Amino acid sequence: MPAFTGVWELIARSGIVNAVLFPPPSTVAVAILEWIRTGQFFGDLMASLSRVAGGFAVGAAGGIVLGVLTGRVRLVSSLLSPLFHILRPIPPIAFVPIVILWFGLSETGKLFLVVWGVFFTVWLATHIGVQKVDHGLIRAAQMLGTPQPQMLWEIVLLGALPYVTVGLRTAVSISFYTLVAAELAGSFAGIVYRIEIAQQNMQTGQVMGGLAALGLLSFVADRSFAILAERAVWWR
Repeated sequence: MPAFTGVWELIARSGIVNAVLFPPPSTVAVAILEWIRTGQFFGDLMASLSRVAGGFAVGAAGGIVLGVLTGRVRLVSSLLSPLFHILRPIPPIAFVPIVILWFGLSETGKLFLVVWGVFFTVWLATHIGVQKVDHGLIRAAQMLGTPQPQMLWEIVLLGALPYVTVGLRTAVSISFYTLVAAELAGSFAGIVYRIEIAQQNMQTGQVMGGLAALGLLSFVADRSFAILAERAVWWR
């Protein structure tokens, strides 16, 4: 990392590239410190994290519930799976114009975009995981008279949990990708909002500082989830 930063500094100050468009890391660091000094950084951080956390919670919960249903109930699968497979490839950023029309500049629209990105990832992982559960265990539980709710929790969902965990971890990163679309859909605070404002004012150091902050947040969230998942799903 220090070597990379040093090379970046030398190239940016050598005149080989335009320092306004490709500022050195020292300029980026000054921009980040100024961002923190003004107090805007923590407000932007909390705004972005609240959107990611809220969208992730709603999208993950919906994805798990419907993933179990489509994975276990053939009628539900025949009704919803084709629709979900059609909608799943549509990127959240494609919905920005219609979300602004539907929800205006409210937080509901931003939540919708993050939920959209998270939901399909978690749904697909859960759907596949449920279908991969050992049918012998399910038949044995049925023969022993296990109640359906208990079987769904102790056999189906726990059996699918390794797949669900992979989907959830992927969705953590996707929630930060979709945050870009969410904050482009008209916001007044947030890391991506600050990047957009800096870009309009040609403050490239601030732009790159915002990108660094976004990347660092995504990395920390991913690693934190990975550590928790390793402890929670120890049998995989």
